[in-house]
Amino acid sequence: MLEEAVINVLKTIYDPEIPVNIFDLGLIYEIIISENLAVKVIMTLTSPNCPVAESLPVEVKEKLNGIEGVSAAEVEIVFEPTWDKDMMSEEAKLDLGFL
Repeated sequence: MLEEAVINVLKTIYDPEIPVNIFDLGLIYEIIISENLAVKVIMTLTSPNCPVAESLPVEVKEKLNGIEGVSAAEVEIVFEPTWDKDMMSEEAKLDLGFL
């Protein structure tokens, strides 16, 4: 399933300031896969002045384009809703000592 492959790839990308992947960190708001297998990821950053604000979306797009079957990849950065630690997975919260 393509969505599973997308999630698996997103779990290989890390915010350099936090030792948790961007999926479990809660930065991925939506994954949209069109009929022609184009993938659009709507995501946020931990803050608008995140040091990887320019490089992280490029890395996500490049890795999505590398998935077999993906016809095109697009990454949209949004800041609403604002990210907070409650968006992290239970595993991420445990890894970072929030549980």
